[in-house]
Amino acid sequence: MSNGMRVDLSALDDVIRKLNGLLSNMDSANEKAKYETDIPSTAFGSDKFLESNQLHKAHADEKARIEKIIKGLHELIDEFGKSASKVKDKYTEQEHAEQGRYKDGAPQGAAN
Repeated sequence: MSNGMRVDLSALDDVIRKLNGLLSNMDSANEKAKYETDIPSTAFGSDKFLESNQLHKAHADEKARIEKIIKGLHELIDEFGKSASKVKDKYTEQEHAEQGRYKDGAPQGAAN
């Protein structure tokens, strides 16, 4: 028996669609962080500039940190999207089961 509460399945679909779009954007950000932010060590100076290796290492460390952050966000968004999809599927199954129990507004098997 329903308690009068309803779930807006289209709103859940919208959330899932937006999360999938966000995942796509995160993939793009990950590719940029990984491949478009690399700076060769020579860009920081020659061997005569003693701090060049330290600068390059600092850059590489920050680049790795950003890639790790993006990966963590991607995993979080993916997990949330999968959970939202499972919730929607459960509500959809329940809705279909309830519809199957009723025929012409009366529970099946009930006296008319």
